[in-house]
Amino acid sequence: MERKKGTAIVLAAGQGKRMGTKKPKQYLEIQGKPVLWYSLDVFQRSELIQEIILVTGAGEIDFCRELARSAHIDKLRAVVAGGAERYHSVWNGLQAMESERECIVFIHDGVRPFITEEILRRAYDEACRSGACEVGMPVKDTIRILDENGRVSATPKRSLVWQIQTPQVFASELIVPAYRELIAQEQELLSQGVQITDDVMVVEQMCGRSARMVQGSYENIKITTPEDLKIAEVLALDTIPLFC
Repeated sequence: MERKKGTAIVLAAGQGKRMGTKKPKQYLEIQGKPVLWYSLDVFQRSELIQEIILVTGAGEIDFCRELARSAHIDKLRAVVAGGAERYHSVWNGLQAMESERECIVFIHDGVRPFITEEILRRAYDEACRSGACEVGMPVKDTIRILDENGRVSATPKRSLVWQIQTPQVFASELIVPAYRELIAQEQELLSQGVQITDDVMVVEQMCGRSARMVQGSYENIKITTPEDLKIAEVLALDTIPLFC
């Protein structure tokens, strides 16, 4: 398989209101290190990644540059400001890439600190084969679908239901045109009530392409609430010694 350049776009522009803290959750500390540090470090150490684009709040660009410097993230190509919606932030990151050609793009939430090289490798290989993939895990519990009145309307087959994680990974020649078209049609889509919440949806909506699923990890959690931070403190005990 031809080896393609890997670019990681790390999203760290959220406010994290559900965390209930003044400091954005990506800068809260787990075992003495910012949440954001963990994923940046994995991308820095991965042989699959040649450049990192960090997307953050407009007022946090200097802080993030200093964080990357202190963490020895020398693959960092750019720190750019995010936008009003997640898809705006991704588009800003895509525009900061060195090249749009022959590249595999990893789009990752900076508040998922426990990605691994194994996850990156599975996603990279699949994106090279099919052009689009997402990381996820089978759900452990039965899922109910409710109607607008709060009554159960369906129970999907559990073996077919997966919870989605990041990174979501794409060939650049697919994801860049898809986002360019999304931005061009944004107002029309909004008027139709179309809501875009992740990158696979952009490819589905704009290109009619489905993504393949690859296995992530149940430890690849998203830090959203104080309870998640407590879990992360325990998971990090097995992580930090590997990076020191």
